[in-house]
Amino acid sequence: MTDRILKSISFIFHPLLMPLLGVVFYFAKSPRFIPNEIIRAKIISLFILTVILPVLLFFLLKTLGKVKSIYLESTKERILPLMLNAVVIILVLQRIVTPSQVIELYFFFLGILISTLACLILAIFKFKASIHMIAVSGLFMFFIALSIHFNININGTLALMSIITGAVATSRLHLNAHTYKELIIGCFVGLFPQLVLVNYWL
Repeated sequence: MTDRILKSISFIFHPLLMPLLGVVFYFAKSPRFIPNEIIRAKIISLFILTVILPVLLFFLLKTLGKVKSIYLESTKERILPLMLNAVVIILVLQRIVTPSQVIELYFFFLGILISTLACLILAIFKFKASIHMIAVSGLFMFFIALSIHFNININGTLALMSIITGAVATSRLHLNAHTYKELIIGCFVGLFPQLVLVNYWL
């Protein structure tokens, strides 16, 4: 039962879903008036680019024999997917979340890009940082920054994010997907870019 729950946590809080979750949360909490048509268009566009497209690219890479499974167990398997993901994020920054429209989301995705590139560099040097921890810790830091930026009380959300972050780390350890070191480095790689970039929009 415990094994099933921890496996479910890894799937529910998959790294592909974290950017979209950050966007939905931003639009839900932003005090700015943004027409619903624009919100829907951006969410749909981001869903296609950050979820659907990476899944399709994964199946393409699997068909070509470049990756063996969705878990990307070796550092060698990670290199090409991370490169493609970086290209996708660059496309998002250029077309969907430009600084003139939604500056908070622009720097959120810029932080994701930096984290992705850092993870890629680590993979090239044969270190497997936890992508799950990169994603969830980056999202956690973004939520904290939004609460300060908009002066809103989201203590309940932040408490929940603390629990989720711990649950994801526990899940990855239980499944023997990562070591403590890989989880800690992953957390740092996800959180630090968001923390630094806060200075440009907070």
